[in-house]
Amino acid sequence: DKRGRGIMTDETRTPDGYDRRALFWIGVLALFTAALAFSLRVAASDAIRMAVFEPVVPATSGAMIGAALGAAFSGFALSLLILAPLLDLVGVKRVLLLASVCFVGGSVLIVAAPGLAAGAGVGTLVTAGMALTGIGWGCTEASINPMTAALYPDDKTHRLNVLHAWWPAGIVVGGLASIALGQLDFGWRAYIALIALPGIALGLWTLTQKFPATESKALGVPFKEMIAEPFVRPGFWIFFAIMFLTASAELAPGSWVDVALTHTVGMKGILLLVYVSAIMFVMRHFAGALSHRVSDMGLLWLSTIPAGIGLYLLSVASSPVTALVAATVWAVGVAFMWPTMLAAVAHRFPRGGPWTIGLVGFAGAMAIQFVLPKLGAIYDAAKLDKAGGEAGFAALQPGPELDAVLAEAAAQSFQAVAVIPIILFVIFGLVWAFERRRKTGG
Repeated sequence: DKRGRGIMTDETRTPDGYDRRALFWIGVLALFTAALAFSLRVAASDAIRMAVFEPVVPATSGAMIGAALGAAFSGFALSLLILAPLLDLVGVKRVLLLASVCFVGGSVLIVAAPGLAAGAGVGTLVTAGMALTGIGWGCTEASINPMTAALYPDDKTHRLNVLHAWWPAGIVVGGLASIALGQLDFGWRAYIALIALPGIALGLWTLTQKFPATESKALGVPFKEMIAEPFVRPGFWIFFAIMFLTASAELAPGSWVDVALTHTVGMKGILLLVYVSAIMFVMRHFAGALSHRVSDMGLLWLSTIPAGIGLYLLSVASSPVTALVAATVWAVGVAFMWPTMLAAVAHRFPRGGPWTIGLVGFAGAMAIQFVLPKLGAIYDAAKLDKAGGEAGFAALQPGPELDAVLAEAAAQSFQAVAVIPIILFVIFGLVWAFERRRKTGG
Protein backbone atom coordinates (compact mmCIF):
# COMPACT_ATOMS: atom_id res chain seq x y z
CA ASP A 1 0.00 0.00 0.00
CA LYS A 2 1.59 3.27 -1.13
CA ARG A 3 -0.87 5.59 0.49
CA GLY A 4 0.73 8.02 2.91
CA ARG A 5 4.06 7.86 1.09
CA GLY A 6 3.31 10.64 -1.33
CA ILE A 7 3.80 8.10 -4.13
CA MET A 8 1.26 6.85 -6.66
CA THR A 9 0.91 6.13 -10.36
CA ASP A 10 -1.33 9.13 -11.18
CA GLU A 11 0.62 11.73 -13.13
CA THR A 12 -0.39 14.90 -11.32
CA ARG A 13 -1.61 14.42 -7.74
CA THR A 14 -0.47 12.18 -4.90
CA PRO A 15 -2.74 11.11 -2.01
CA ASP A 16 -1.06 13.64 0.26
CA GLY A 17 -1.85 16.49 -2.11
CA TYR A 18 1.54 16.93 -3.77
CA ASP A 19 1.43 18.22 -7.32
CA ARG A 20 3.84 15.75 -8.84
CA ARG A 21 4.06 17.50 -12.19
CA ALA A 22 4.79 20.88 -10.58
CA LEU A 23 7.40 19.33 -8.28
CA PHE A 24 9.12 17.61 -11.18
CA TRP A 25 9.28 20.88 -13.12
CA ILE A 26 10.59 22.74 -10.08
CA GLY A 27 13.34 20.13 -10.03
CA VAL A 28 13.90 20.80 -13.72
CA LEU A 29 14.17 24.56 -13.09
CA ALA A 30 16.61 24.02 -10.23
CA LEU A 31 18.85 21.79 -12.33
CA PHE A 32 18.50 24.11 -15.32
CA THR A 33 19.70 26.99 -13.12
CA ALA A 34 22.68 24.97 -11.89
CA ALA A 35 23.55 24.07 -15.49
CA LEU A 36 23.12 27.65 -16.67
CA ALA A 37 25.51 28.72 -13.91
CA PHE A 38 27.98 26.02 -14.97
CA SER A 39 27.76 27.04 -18.63
CA LEU A 40 28.17 30.75 -17.93
CA ARG A 41 31.12 30.10 -15.61
CA VAL A 42 32.77 28.12 -18.40
CA ALA A 43 31.92 30.79 -21.00
CA ALA A 44 33.43 33.50 -18.81
CA SER A 45 36.41 31.43 -17.65
CA ASP A 46 38.97 32.48 -20.25
CA ALA A 47 37.94 36.15 -19.94
CA ILE A 48 38.20 35.90 -16.15
CA ARG A 49 41.60 34.23 -16.48
CA MET A 50 42.89 37.10 -18.62
CA ALA A 51 41.21 39.92 -16.67
CA VAL A 52 41.67 38.69 -13.10
CA PHE A 53 44.50 36.13 -12.91
CA GLU A 54 46.78 36.86 -15.89
CA PRO A 55 47.78 40.37 -14.63
CA VAL A 56 48.67 38.98 -11.20
CA VAL A 57 50.07 35.48 -11.88
CA PRO A 58 50.66 35.11 -15.65
CA ALA A 59 52.71 31.92 -15.44
CA THR A 60 50.08 30.02 -13.44
CA SER A 61 46.87 31.68 -14.62
CA GLY A 62 45.63 28.35 -16.01
CA ALA A 63 45.97 26.65 -12.65
CA MET A 64 44.34 29.64 -10.91
CA ILE A 65 41.25 29.67 -13.12
CA GLY A 66 41.13 25.88 -12.79
CA ALA A 67 41.10 26.27 -9.01
CA ALA A 68 38.42 28.97 -9.20
CA LEU A 69 36.22 26.78 -11.40
CA GLY A 70 36.96 23.89 -9.07
CA ALA A 71 35.73 25.94 -6.09
CA ALA A 72 32.20 25.63 -7.48
CA PHE A 73 32.59 21.86 -7.33
CA SER A 74 33.94 22.07 -3.77
CA GLY A 75 30.88 24.06 -2.73
CA PHE A 76 28.73 21.54 -4.55
CA ALA A 77 30.43 18.58 -2.87
CA LEU A 78 30.42 19.92 0.69
CA SER A 79 26.82 21.14 0.63
CA LEU A 80 25.69 17.85 -0.88
CA LEU A 81 27.55 15.86 1.77
CA ILE A 82 26.07 17.93 4.62
CA LEU A 83 22.51 18.28 3.36
CA ALA A 84 21.91 14.81 1.87
CA PRO A 85 21.53 12.97 5.21
CA LEU A 86 19.61 15.88 6.75
CA LEU A 87 17.18 16.32 3.87
CA ASP A 88 14.15 14.88 5.67
CA LEU A 89 14.95 16.94 8.77
CA VAL A 90 15.50 20.22 6.90
CA GLY A 91 12.95 19.54 4.17
CA VAL A 92 13.21 19.62 0.38
CA LYS A 93 11.50 22.99 0.27
CA ARG A 94 14.01 24.74 2.53
CA VAL A 95 16.95 23.21 0.69
CA LEU A 96 15.63 24.45 -2.66
CA LEU A 97 15.08 27.91 -1.21
CA LEU A 98 18.68 27.87 0.00
CA ALA A 99 19.73 26.91 -3.54
CA SER A 100 17.90 29.97 -4.85
CA VAL A 101 19.68 32.25 -2.38
CA CYS A 102 23.09 30.81 -3.28
CA PHE A 103 22.61 31.11 -7.04
CA VAL A 104 21.63 34.75 -6.66
CA GLY A 105 24.19 35.63 -3.97
CA GLY A 106 27.09 33.86 -5.71
CA SER A 107 26.50 35.58 -9.03
CA VAL A 108 26.24 38.98 -7.33
CA LEU A 109 29.54 38.40 -5.50
CA ILE A 110 31.40 37.45 -8.69
CA VAL A 111 30.00 40.44 -10.59
CA ALA A 112 30.82 42.84 -7.74
CA ALA A 113 34.34 41.46 -7.09
CA PRO A 114 36.31 44.01 -9.21
CA GLY A 115 34.59 46.86 -7.36
CA LEU A 116 35.11 45.33 -3.91
CA ALA A 117 38.83 44.46 -4.07
CA ALA A 118 42.03 44.94 -6.07
CA GLY A 119 44.85 42.69 -7.29
CA ALA A 120 44.79 39.17 -5.88
CA GLY A 121 41.78 40.09 -3.74
CA VAL A 122 39.57 40.16 -6.84
CA GLY A 123 40.49 36.57 -7.59
CA THR A 124 39.68 35.57 -4.02
CA LEU A 125 36.20 37.08 -4.24
CA VAL A 126 35.57 35.54 -7.66
CA THR A 127 36.57 32.15 -6.28
CA ALA A 128 34.28 32.64 -3.26
CA GLY A 129 31.39 33.60 -5.53
CA MET A 130 31.94 30.51 -7.63
CA ALA A 131 31.96 28.40 -4.48
CA LEU A 132 28.62 29.93 -3.46
CA THR A 133 27.02 29.10 -6.81
CA GLY A 134 28.42 25.60 -6.32
CA ILE A 135 26.64 25.39 -2.96
CA GLY A 136 23.42 26.23 -4.80
CA TRP A 137 24.13 23.36 -7.17
CA GLY A 138 24.77 21.04 -4.21
CA CYS A 139 21.47 22.04 -2.62
CA THR A 140 19.79 21.27 -5.94
CA GLU A 141 21.28 17.79 -6.32
CA ALA A 142 20.74 16.99 -2.63
CA SER A 143 17.01 17.63 -2.98
CA ILE A 144 15.74 16.95 -6.49
CA ASN A 145 17.31 13.50 -7.03
CA PRO A 146 15.78 11.80 -3.96
CA MET A 147 12.55 13.74 -4.55
CA THR A 148 12.32 12.37 -8.10
CA ALA A 149 13.17 8.83 -6.94
CA ALA A 150 10.34 9.10 -4.40
CA LEU A 151 7.83 10.49 -6.90
CA TYR A 152 8.62 7.81 -9.51
CA PRO A 153 9.80 4.69 -7.61
CA ASP A 154 9.12 2.29 -10.50
CA ASP A 155 10.68 4.42 -13.24
CA LYS A 156 13.82 5.86 -11.67
CA THR A 157 16.32 5.43 -14.51
CA HIS A 158 14.01 7.04 -17.07
CA ARG A 159 12.78 9.86 -14.84
CA LEU A 160 16.22 10.76 -13.50
CA ASN A 161 17.61 10.82 -17.03
CA VAL A 162 14.72 13.01 -18.22
CA LEU A 163 15.27 15.30 -15.23
CA HIS A 164 18.98 15.48 -15.97
CA ALA A 165 18.32 16.11 -19.65
CA TRP A 166 17.69 19.66 -18.46
CA TRP A 167 21.30 19.91 -17.31
CA PRO A 168 22.54 19.99 -20.91
CA ALA A 169 19.54 22.16 -21.82
CA GLY A 170 20.73 24.76 -19.31
CA ILE A 171 24.22 24.54 -20.76
CA VAL A 172 22.86 25.15 -24.26
CA VAL A 173 20.88 28.20 -23.16
CA GLY A 174 23.79 29.59 -21.15
CA GLY A 175 26.25 29.02 -23.96
CA LEU A 176 24.05 30.67 -26.58
CA ALA A 177 23.30 33.56 -24.22
CA SER A 178 27.01 34.12 -23.63
CA ILE A 179 27.66 34.14 -27.37
CA ALA A 180 24.89 36.68 -27.92
CA LEU A 181 26.21 38.88 -25.12
CA GLY A 182 29.69 38.60 -26.57
CA GLN A 183 28.45 39.77 -29.96
CA LEU A 184 26.92 42.78 -28.20
CA ASP A 185 30.28 43.51 -26.51
CA PHE A 186 29.08 42.79 -22.99
CA GLY A 187 31.87 41.75 -20.63
CA TRP A 188 32.17 38.56 -18.59
CA ARG A 189 30.27 40.10 -15.66
CA ALA A 190 27.10 40.24 -17.78
CA TYR A 191 27.39 36.49 -18.35
CA ILE A 192 27.55 35.79 -14.63
CA ALA A 193 24.71 38.19 -13.82
CA LEU A 194 22.30 36.04 -15.87
CA ILE A 195 22.53 33.27 -13.26
CA ALA A 196 20.45 35.32 -10.83
CA LEU A 197 17.35 35.41 -13.06
CA PRO A 198 16.29 31.73 -12.93
CA GLY A 199 17.60 31.62 -9.37
CA ILE A 200 14.98 34.17 -8.35
CA ALA A 201 12.26 32.30 -10.29
CA LEU A 202 13.21 29.05 -8.54
CA GLY A 203 12.75 30.58 -5.09
CA LEU A 204 9.39 32.13 -5.93
CA TRP A 205 7.96 28.91 -7.43
CA THR A 206 9.26 26.75 -4.58
CA LEU A 207 7.38 28.90 -2.08
CA THR A 208 4.06 27.86 -3.67
CA GLN A 209 4.38 24.07 -3.29
CA LYS A 210 4.22 21.30 -0.71
CA PHE A 211 7.02 18.71 -0.96
CA PRO A 212 7.08 14.95 -0.20
CA ALA A 213 9.27 12.82 2.02
CA THR A 214 12.12 10.81 0.48
CA GLU A 215 12.03 7.06 -0.23
CA SER A 216 13.88 6.07 2.92
CA LYS A 217 11.44 7.98 5.10
CA ALA A 218 8.49 6.57 3.14
CA LEU A 219 9.87 3.10 3.80
CA GLY A 220 10.09 3.90 7.50
CA VAL A 221 13.88 3.63 7.67
CA PRO A 222 15.21 5.21 10.89
CA PHE A 223 17.84 7.91 10.50
CA LYS A 224 20.60 5.75 12.02
CA GLU A 225 19.86 2.89 9.63
CA MET A 226 19.88 5.26 6.65
CA ILE A 227 23.32 6.57 7.69
CA ALA A 228 24.57 3.01 8.29
CA GLU A 229 23.35 1.69 4.91
CA PRO A 230 26.56 2.32 2.92
CA PHE A 231 28.66 0.88 5.76
CA VAL A 232 26.66 -2.30 6.34
CA ARG A 233 26.55 -2.84 2.57
CA PRO A 234 30.17 -2.16 1.56
CA GLY A 235 29.42 -2.84 -2.11
CA PHE A 236 28.13 0.74 -2.17
CA TRP A 237 31.70 2.07 -2.13
CA ILE A 238 32.34 0.51 -5.53
CA PHE A 239 29.70 2.87 -6.91
CA PHE A 240 31.23 5.75 -4.95
CA ALA A 241 34.57 5.11 -6.65
CA ILE A 242 32.94 4.68 -10.06
CA MET A 243 31.16 8.02 -9.72
CA PHE A 244 34.48 9.71 -9.01
CA LEU A 245 35.70 8.49 -12.38
CA THR A 246 32.53 9.04 -14.43
CA ALA A 247 32.30 12.65 -13.32
CA SER A 248 35.94 13.13 -14.27
CA ALA A 249 35.16 11.89 -17.78
CA GLU A 250 32.09 14.13 -18.22
CA LEU A 251 32.15 17.33 -16.20
CA ALA A 252 35.88 18.02 -15.97
CA PRO A 253 36.41 18.17 -19.76
CA GLY A 254 33.16 20.13 -20.06
CA SER A 255 34.57 22.73 -17.69
CA TRP A 256 37.86 22.87 -19.56
CA VAL A 257 36.81 23.23 -23.20
CA ASP A 258 36.67 27.02 -23.27
CA VAL A 259 40.09 27.48 -21.68
CA ALA A 260 41.83 24.70 -23.64
CA LEU A 261 40.23 24.73 -27.07
CA THR A 262 39.22 28.33 -27.82
CA HIS A 263 42.71 29.18 -29.11
CA THR A 264 43.39 25.88 -30.90
CA VAL A 265 40.42 24.78 -33.03
CA GLY A 266 39.32 28.05 -34.61
CA MET A 267 36.05 28.38 -32.65
CA LYS A 268 35.05 29.24 -29.11
CA GLY A 269 35.16 26.25 -26.81
CA ILE A 270 31.75 27.16 -25.37
CA LEU A 271 30.24 26.40 -28.81
CA LEU A 272 31.50 22.83 -28.50
CA LEU A 273 29.96 22.58 -25.05
CA VAL A 274 26.62 23.84 -26.43
CA TYR A 275 26.76 21.30 -29.25
CA VAL A 276 27.62 18.41 -26.92
CA SER A 277 24.86 19.44 -24.52
CA ALA A 278 22.24 19.49 -27.28
CA ILE A 279 23.13 15.89 -28.15
CA MET A 280 22.96 14.89 -24.48
CA PHE A 281 19.55 16.56 -24.02
CA VAL A 282 18.08 14.38 -26.77
CA MET A 283 19.83 11.16 -25.77
CA ARG A 284 18.84 11.25 -22.12
CA HIS A 285 15.17 10.89 -23.06
CA PHE A 286 15.97 7.39 -24.37
CA ALA A 287 17.95 6.11 -21.37
CA GLY A 288 14.99 4.26 -19.84
CA ALA A 289 14.37 2.13 -22.94
CA LEU A 290 18.07 1.39 -23.37
CA SER A 291 18.61 0.42 -19.73
CA HIS A 292 15.68 -2.02 -19.93
CA ARG A 293 17.46 -3.76 -22.81
CA VAL A 294 21.00 -3.95 -21.42
CA SER A 295 20.59 -2.92 -17.71
CA ASP A 296 21.99 0.25 -16.18
CA MET A 297 25.46 -1.29 -15.81
CA GLY A 298 25.43 -2.48 -19.40
CA LEU A 299 24.47 0.99 -20.59
CA LEU A 300 27.30 2.54 -18.58
CA TRP A 301 29.80 -0.04 -19.82
CA LEU A 302 28.93 0.64 -23.46
CA SER A 303 29.16 4.40 -22.85
CA THR A 304 32.83 4.26 -21.90
CA ILE A 305 33.96 3.34 -25.44
CA PRO A 306 32.86 6.52 -27.26
CA ALA A 307 33.73 8.59 -24.17
CA GLY A 308 37.37 7.54 -24.31
CA ILE A 309 37.65 7.84 -28.09
CA GLY A 310 35.98 11.27 -28.04
CA LEU A 311 38.33 12.65 -25.37
CA TYR A 312 41.38 11.51 -27.31
CA LEU A 313 40.01 13.04 -30.52
CA LEU A 314 39.42 16.33 -28.67
CA SER A 315 43.07 16.31 -27.64
CA VAL A 316 44.22 16.27 -31.28
CA ALA A 317 41.45 18.42 -32.78
CA SER A 318 42.87 21.34 -34.76
CA SER A 319 39.89 22.74 -36.68
CA PRO A 320 36.16 23.33 -36.18
CA VAL A 321 35.33 20.18 -38.18
CA THR A 322 37.64 17.85 -36.23
CA ALA A 323 36.51 19.43 -32.96
CA LEU A 324 32.83 18.83 -33.81
CA VAL A 325 33.50 15.21 -34.79
CA ALA A 326 35.39 14.63 -31.54
CA ALA A 327 32.70 16.37 -29.51
CA THR A 328 29.98 14.21 -31.11
CA VAL A 329 31.72 10.98 -30.14
CA TRP A 330 32.42 12.23 -26.62
CA ALA A 331 28.80 13.39 -26.15
CA VAL A 332 27.43 9.97 -27.10
CA GLY A 333 29.73 8.45 -24.50
CA VAL A 334 29.01 10.68 -21.52
CA ALA A 335 25.31 11.41 -22.11
CA PHE A 336 23.95 8.78 -19.71
CA MET A 337 26.72 8.60 -17.12
CA TRP A 338 25.71 10.93 -14.28
CA PRO A 339 21.93 10.29 -14.08
CA THR A 340 22.28 6.54 -14.69
CA MET A 341 24.80 6.31 -11.85
CA LEU A 342 22.30 8.06 -9.55
CA ALA A 343 19.54 5.68 -10.67
CA ALA A 344 21.82 2.66 -10.20
CA VAL A 345 22.47 3.65 -6.59
CA ALA A 346 18.79 4.45 -5.93
CA HIS A 347 17.81 1.01 -7.26
CA ARG A 348 20.40 -0.93 -5.25
CA PHE A 349 20.37 1.05 -2.00
CA PRO A 350 16.82 2.44 -1.49
CA ARG A 351 17.14 2.34 2.30
CA GLY A 352 19.99 4.81 2.02
CA GLY A 353 17.57 7.36 0.50
CA PRO A 354 19.06 10.82 0.00
CA TRP A 355 22.21 9.85 1.89
CA THR A 356 23.52 7.24 -0.58
CA ILE A 357 22.42 9.33 -3.58
CA GLY A 358 24.12 12.33 -2.02
CA LEU A 359 27.32 10.43 -1.34
CA VAL A 360 27.80 9.45 -4.98
CA GLY A 361 27.05 13.03 -6.00
CA PHE A 362 29.70 14.13 -3.49
CA ALA A 363 32.18 11.72 -5.09
CA GLY A 364 31.45 13.21 -8.50
CA ALA A 365 31.89 16.75 -7.27
CA MET A 366 35.14 16.03 -5.45
CA ALA A 367 36.48 14.37 -8.57
CA ILE A 368 36.08 17.64 -10.47
CA GLN A 369 37.67 19.65 -7.68
CA PHE A 370 40.63 17.28 -7.88
CA VAL A 371 40.82 17.01 -11.67
CA LEU A 372 40.34 20.65 -12.77
CA PRO A 373 43.41 22.08 -10.99
CA LYS A 374 45.39 19.09 -12.28
CA LEU A 375 44.27 19.86 -15.82
CA GLY A 376 45.28 23.48 -15.26
CA ALA A 377 48.70 22.45 -13.98
CA ILE A 378 49.25 20.08 -16.92
CA TYR A 379 48.18 22.85 -19.30
CA ASP A 380 50.55 25.40 -17.71
CA ALA A 381 53.50 23.00 -17.63
CA ALA A 382 52.96 22.02 -21.26
CA LYS A 383 52.68 25.58 -22.54
CA LEU A 384 55.83 26.70 -20.69
CA ASP A 385 57.76 23.63 -21.86
CA LYS A 386 56.71 24.17 -25.48
CA ALA A 387 57.58 27.89 -25.27
CA GLY A 388 60.97 27.28 -23.65
CA GLY A 389 60.12 28.65 -20.20
CA GLU A 390 58.27 31.55 -18.62
CA ALA A 391 60.24 34.21 -20.46
CA GLY A 392 59.68 32.51 -23.79
CA PHE A 393 55.96 32.23 -23.18
CA ALA A 394 55.71 35.85 -22.04
CA ALA A 395 57.44 36.96 -25.26
CA LEU A 396 54.94 35.22 -27.54
CA GLN A 397 52.53 37.42 -29.45
CA PRO A 398 49.13 36.35 -30.80
CA GLY A 399 49.75 34.32 -33.95
CA PRO A 400 50.82 30.87 -35.21
CA GLU A 401 53.59 30.38 -32.63
CA LEU A 402 51.31 31.07 -29.68
CA ASP A 403 48.60 28.88 -31.24
CA ALA A 404 51.08 26.00 -31.53
CA VAL A 405 52.05 26.36 -27.89
CA LEU A 406 48.43 26.41 -26.71
CA ALA A 407 47.53 23.47 -28.97
CA GLU A 408 50.22 21.37 -27.33
CA ALA A 409 48.96 22.38 -23.86
CA ALA A 410 45.36 21.50 -24.80
CA ALA A 411 46.43 18.13 -26.23
CA GLN A 412 48.33 17.08 -23.14
CA SER A 413 45.55 18.13 -20.75
CA PHE A 414 42.83 16.23 -22.66
CA GLN A 415 44.99 13.14 -23.17
CA ALA A 416 45.52 12.95 -19.41
CA VAL A 417 41.78 12.63 -18.76
CA ALA A 418 41.17 10.33 -21.76
CA VAL A 419 42.66 7.46 -19.76
CA ILE A 420 39.70 7.49 -17.34
CA PRO A 421 37.09 5.87 -19.65
CA ILE A 422 39.53 2.99 -20.27
CA ILE A 423 39.58 2.32 -16.52
CA LEU A 424 35.79 2.58 -16.38
CA PHE A 425 35.44 0.11 -19.26
CA VAL A 426 37.09 -2.54 -17.11
CA ILE A 427 35.22 -1.68 -13.89
CA PHE A 428 31.74 -1.44 -15.44
CA GLY A 429 32.36 -4.68 -17.31
CA LEU A 430 33.32 -6.51 -14.13
CA VAL A 431 30.32 -5.18 -12.17
CA TRP A 432 27.92 -5.98 -15.01
CA ALA A 433 29.30 -9.53 -15.38
CA PHE A 434 29.15 -10.14 -11.61
CA GLU A 435 25.55 -8.97 -11.33
CA ARG A 436 24.45 -11.01 -14.36
CA ARG A 437 26.12 -14.10 -12.95
CA ARG A 438 24.53 -13.60 -9.53
CA LYS A 439 21.08 -13.04 -11.09
CA THR A 440 21.31 -16.27 -13.11
CA GLY A 441 22.71 -18.18 -10.14
CA GLY A 442 25.99 -18.92 -11.95
